[in-house]
Amino acid sequence: MTFFRKALVGVGLGALAVAPLAAHADSTTLLNASYDVSRELYKEINPAFSAHWKAAQGSDVTVNQSHGPSTKQALAVASGLDADVVTLNQPTDLDHLAEKGVIAADWKSKFPHDAAPYTSTSVFLVRKGNPKGIKDWNDLTKPGISVVIPNPKTSGNGRYTYLAAWGYALENLKGDDKAREFVGNLIANVPILDGGGRGATTSFTQRDVGDALVTFENEAKLVAAEFGDQFDIVYPSLSIEAAPPVAVVEKVTANRGTAALAKAYLDYLFEDEAQAIIAKHNFRPRSEAILAANAEQFPPIKTFKLEQYFESWAKAQDDHFKDGGVYDQIVEAQAQARSN
Repeated sequence: MTFFRKALVGVGLGALAVAPLAAHADSTTLLNASYDVSRELYKEINPAFSAHWKAAQGSDVTVNQSHGPSTKQALAVASGLDADVVTLNQPTDLDHLAEKGVIAADWKSKFPHDAAPYTSTSVFLVRKGNPKGIKDWNDLTKPGISVVIPNPKTSGNGRYTYLAAWGYALENLKGDDKAREFVGNLIANVPILDGGGRGATTSFTQRDVGDALVTFENEAKLVAAEFGDQFDIVYPSLSIEAAPPVAVVEKVTANRGTAALAKAYLDYLFEDEAQAIIAKHNFRPRSEAILAANAEQFPPIKTFKLEQYFESWAKAQDDHFKDGGVYDQIVEAQAQARSN
């Protein structure tokens, strides 16, 4: 039975992932707190790192894994989840941990590429043959179209979707008012909001909810590989670059004596051996050589960096996703309209 066919049974995996902590009591283990749709990637990265470490240092190491919606993972680590490293999907989650004194304030400078070992982008997964003719973001706002996305309040995946749609509207319609209306029309077409990217995938693929799922490219390809006769991938004309960052949880590694091991683990993500695994799992590697070797796997797509339209992650978070922000205002206005 493949992963997605088990997904309904495994929805609680993020919460259950703290179970290995009993074995997480010595310096020969690490715990990586990561986001929903990186599960398969780290399932292969972790034993590869263990072999790499054994060959280089002659000692054994086991890497345990915790997964869940990115922001929830950050909150869990800030509240005491004993993770040695975090590999989350948006900078604001790491900024939160830095503000809490859990990771270094200058976490971006600790590793190359602002501490992001790969990139991805938001694409559409549609039902085979694309019966609703969905080709771009504007199609997701049309009446009668049902769209599945994770909740932007709890999921980095959902946040990227929201920001990608907003950027598309700014590029094509011009002006924040037009963008707000555009994104509001998209949100109005979302029948349910799952807490994370994997939950949204399960709703779309197994519960038959929606005409389109907006998710990261790697997740869309994972689904297409398993259900090749049921779904197609659509690349929009413009999307957002997602660069999931990583950091050592210094508050934990100082107590456990795992600082050097944790850094070595994250350093490994930038090495070609790990970059090849990253490409295999349909994340876009930073290594130019590995990217070139897998060029056919990654169709060209025009993307923008968040800073182009939103100034910074901190400003985007404050303007759009804080309590009472633009996203909440959109949802509240729609709720009021339905009740009238």
